[in-house]
Amino acid sequence: LTKLMTAYLVFAALKEKKLALEEQVRASEKAWRAPGSRMFIEPKKPVAVDELIRGMIVQSGNDACIALAERIAGSEEAFAGMMNREAERLGMKNSRFMNASGLPDPQHYSTARDLHFLATALIRDFPEQYAQYYSQREYRYNGITQMNRNRLLWLDESVDGMKTGFTEAAGYCLVASSKRGS
Repeated sequence: LTKLMTAYLVFAALKEKKLALEEQVRASEKAWRAPGSRMFIEPKKPVAVDELIRGMIVQSGNDACIALAERIAGSEEAFAGMMNREAERLGMKNSRFMNASGLPDPQHYSTARDLHFLATALIRDFPEQYAQYYSQREYRYNGITQMNRNRLLWLDESVDGMKTGFTEAAGYCLVASSKRGS
């Protein structure tokens, strides 16, 4: 669920014109070697920011998260610092981020309450981006089609998105949003 904060900062960078959807980003060796779920970017092959966002949200790509973090902050470590400052600004009192992807780290944690604050802020502050990316059911990149891991998108027509997660340390996690009526 860390990718919600990564997306929040990516959307903020787009809004502030520090990043553009069509901008090409070269994936580092670190991004390419990211363990866990991936969008399968290739080292040093340029990828559009729009594609990296879809890879991060729809495919839950850890490689996409790292590539975006490095582009925005210069390093994933510096990006984690940005994440923690934003978490504090949003009132997330029980969260600490150590990386952009949510890969396990003993000092990386959050709470359901804090994730509620973050999800609410993401929808409120970036409604167009939220509508564009989070309800997408599948995405194809590099010849590989991957389904959105949020299966509620198929089971309930009112569900309009958010994020799933899984690590051995945290187990299965979900933040979901639905819209019923107005």
